[in-house]
Amino acid sequence: MAGREIYDIVTFLGESFHVIASIPPLFRSLFELKGNPRITVLTEVMFGIPYNLFAPFFSVYMIALGMNDQQIGSIASLGLVLQVFSALVSGAIVDKFGRRLTLFITDLLCWSMPCLVWAIAQDVRYFAAAAALNSLWRISLTAWTCLMVEDAEERHLVHIWTWIMIFAVSSAFFAPVGGWLVNRYGLIPALRGLFIFGFIVLSAKAIILYIFSHETARGVQRMEETKHRSLTDLLSEYRSVFFELLHSKPILAALSLMIIMNIYTTVSNNFWGVLFTTKLGFAESQISVYVALRSIVMTAGFFLLGPSLTNIRHYRIPLWVGFGTFVVSQALLVFMPPQSILWLSISVILEGVAAAFVNPMTESLLAVSMDSHERARVTAMVYVALIIVISPFGWIAGQLSAIDRSLPFALNMVLFAIGAALVWWIGRTITFSQSAQEEAQK
Repeated sequence: MAGREIYDIVTFLGESFHVIASIPPLFRSLFELKGNPRITVLTEVMFGIPYNLFAPFFSVYMIALGMNDQQIGSIASLGLVLQVFSALVSGAIVDKFGRRLTLFITDLLCWSMPCLVWAIAQDVRYFAAAAALNSLWRISLTAWTCLMVEDAEERHLVHIWTWIMIFAVSSAFFAPVGGWLVNRYGLIPALRGLFIFGFIVLSAKAIILYIFSHETARGVQRMEETKHRSLTDLLSEYRSVFFELLHSKPILAALSLMIIMNIYTTVSNNFWGVLFTTKLGFAESQISVYVALRSIVMTAGFFLLGPSLTNIRHYRIPLWVGFGTFVVSQALLVFMPPQSILWLSISVILEGVAAAFVNPMTESLLAVSMDSHERARVTAMVYVALIIVISPFGWIAGQLSAIDRSLPFALNMVLFAIGAALVWWIGRTITFSQSAQEEAQK
């Protein structure tokens, strides 16, 4: 093993040992946050609770309403294709109308309204309509990201993303409530009620965030610069932004890792519940128990490991550990026998540990690699490229699941192995963290 890898391992282990004994920096960062970063972080739990109540049951809800694996995969890919458009226009819209107002309107359109459609869904047409509305969340994401990070101090970025994930993941502790409702009232009635609850809470979250946030300094500047320009005119400038993205090795490096994580998310969100209830033979109401277990492990991992991930220069070791652990977790899903509580629990625990390593680091790598003056448009182009690459994988996973319910997770195994190799290649060729941090600090 090369000296550089040995140095990184020793440094990372030393930092991990130190922060496990001294966790307060993560908590201190939460108290130090002010303004937009603070309110965006604190309101994340209002998204996480309703989402984690209905999301684990989404695919089995679709099957209960008469859809098959191919239709589930096609709806996933339809949503991703539509997201290409929303991601493409997101930067121009966010710059012209402001981060705050754009976020308020699109949150209502992409989350509150789809919940109402899902609550009354009868067949595939309803899910297609909801997917079209939900695809606008790419505009919401660009506005939300800019609102959160543009006024934040760079030293807080990793901890901000860690807290976002802690609040989002810990919200899944409420998932067993969804399982209890499914067991008590049946899958379809329980899910309809949970979607109505989601509409109420997600609408309240949008309103609270709008009231207690303010437009960022960069947002005010961009609104003034674009006041007398049309969206078409603004979109015409994307060509230069796109070529700028293509020449940014740090952004391309972060994007390549995010592609892998987003394909995994697409596969898991749409087919984990199907595998759980069919090939593995567990009851629908038990889904939430394992979702909660994974969330507990991830939350513990964020608290114990999050502080040690502050130093982005040592990104390779946590990503290697994370991708390797992901491979094992998915292999267990592929090869485990039906109704094996032990092996399923180990798989879920390993998945939670892996996510605690990989998720905050990949998000932070992308955040520090961007030019803050063009964050909205660069973010938009990054997500356009991301969605174009991952959009076929919903359909691909659906075809694989129709053959064998474990094949989508075999696909995940291959992707995570590629991810580990990419981390090695990135570290060898572009010295990602140093160039990104130096550019961000200028």
